[in-house]
Amino acid sequence: MVSSSHEAMHRIFQDYPGLFSRVSEVLGIDFSPPTSFAVLPTDLTEARPLERRVDTLLRLETENDDPLLLAVEAQGKKDPDKPASWAYYASYLLTKYRLQPMLLVVCQDRATAEWAARPVRFGPRQWPLLTLRPLVAGPHNMPVLTDPAEVREDLALATLSAITHATDPDIGAILKTMTTVLQDTPAALANPIIELVAQGLGKLPAAEIWRKLVAVDLSFYKSPLSQELREQGREQGRQEGRQEGRVEGQTQRAAEDVLEVLEVRGLDIPEAVRARILGCDDPDTLRRWHRRAVITPSAEGIFTDE
Repeated sequence: MVSSSHEAMHRIFQDYPGLFSRVSEVLGIDFSPPTSFAVLPTDLTEARPLERRVDTLLRLETENDDPLLLAVEAQGKKDPDKPASWAYYASYLLTKYRLQPMLLVVCQDRATAEWAARPVRFGPRQWPLLTLRPLVAGPHNMPVLTDPAEVREDLALATLSAITHATDPDIGAILKTMTTVLQDTPAALANPIIELVAQGLGKLPAAEIWRKLVAVDLSFYKSPLSQELREQGREQGRQEGRQEGRVEGQTQRAAEDVLEVLEVRGLDIPEAVRARILGCDDPDTLRRWHRRAVITPSAEGIFTDE
């Protein structure tokens, strides 16, 4: 089953074909910006029973270079069979369209990205017949964008960057910058971005951060997904509230148990001691005080060594 992350990593190039020239610029490769584009069929099936499908396939026209066929593959993990499939795609596309093919692989983890970027040679060791060398975009080479000005300059690149950095320690800051910019972005532009980021984060922990940010910062957007995200955020908040309420109740009862032991033993409980016990919200500390309350000669004795 294809994941939402997989879909978002390649579908963004269908929605924003010009993104490839920006990605190639970031990666240090000089491709002219496209002047036009066409989304082509992704079915590369042969007449015989062999079916192969590339994730996204675009024909890019430029002013300075010949037309280019861009195949975009979203790769979630290392797969030793993929290089042969990618080589097949390239040969098939060249044969069918008589245009030079280019393969861009998009990854969300560095290990997979570095694996995908390795040149793979096909043929005997003495004389390789062909070399596969995909262009790879991933967390190892996509910029970390936490400056609103940079995000505002190119929302498509910022979206891809957020998706590829889904497991980055700074993902919270990255996503917060996105919502900051989207707050004053027209809904027609913002809503597709909201959905792409949500799909790209999939079931990773960063998805929860995005849901909460969308619910708080982008509450005025009305797309189906943003509505769903807000409702999920509200439900998450309700669950956390219930959980916090349960924890609060448990610590309150634990504090009262400590006082009850001291009272049953007939010990004098100064107001400062009572206030400190009732003000404690750490279950481990309360359990320790409860054990000491059974043997301490005075109420203050439960704080020994603290």
